[in-house]
Amino acid sequence: MKNKKRKVRIIAIFMTALLVSVLSGCADSQNGGNRTSTNQGNNSAVQTQEAISEGVVQGSNSQILIVYFTAAENSGVDAVSSASYTTIDGTAVGRLRAVADMIQENTGGDLFSVRTSVIYPADGSELIDYAADEQDENARPELISHIENPAQYDTVFVGYPTWWYDMPQAMYSFFDEYDFSGKTIIPFNVHNGSRFSGTIDTIKELEPEADVIEDGFTVSERDVADAADDVADWLNGLGY
Repeated sequence: MKNKKRKVRIIAIFMTALLVSVLSGCADSQNGGNRTSTNQGNNSAVQTQEAISEGVVQGSNSQILIVYFTAAENSGVDAVSSASYTTIDGTAVGRLRAVADMIQENTGGDLFSVRTSVIYPADGSELIDYAADEQDENARPELISHIENPAQYDTVFVGYPTWWYDMPQAMYSFFDEYDFSGKTIIPFNVHNGSRFSGTIDTIKELEPEADVIEDGFTVSERDVADAADDVADWLNGLGY
């Protein structure tokens, strides 16, 4: 099994290098050698510095932050090619972003996408194998998006998929970077059968001085598109 994972990871790295090479060549061809352009229509991990520096997308409530990690925004492929997308009103969107948008609609909080320097495999089985290798190595993927003023937020919703009964390693990088002492953390999650597993307890360990709400929202990846009413009911129960 370990050899199989290693082989899959090597293939994923090769395909990533090939993809970056193709994208770079297209950018050179279209812009006379200027490599700052992005692939139109893509939610890609290959971002311009301008896009990355934006960090938080402002909502109407500056005391609430909605953080999410989705492989869909870190995969470097067209939306229709990624296993991490769902379709909302005819538009392909990362599953965690879809739930984050539902939370924002009810709370008005700011949105923040956890972006990494890693370009994750788009294929679902390859992604899970890659995630297993990251866990084996206790990896800390480099973050390329950052919250400029985390102190302004009282409440932080934190969303992530469950990979191998744990959070993605990118979320460990996130919690390593930010101290949420004295703040309320509210988890939300998309899964394929394992729900939160032990991840809420893990967040408590990583942020011992925060108030981590155990009544988080979790939804099967198959039901994300129809989750808006459930999200609204859950938030109402929490007082939002």
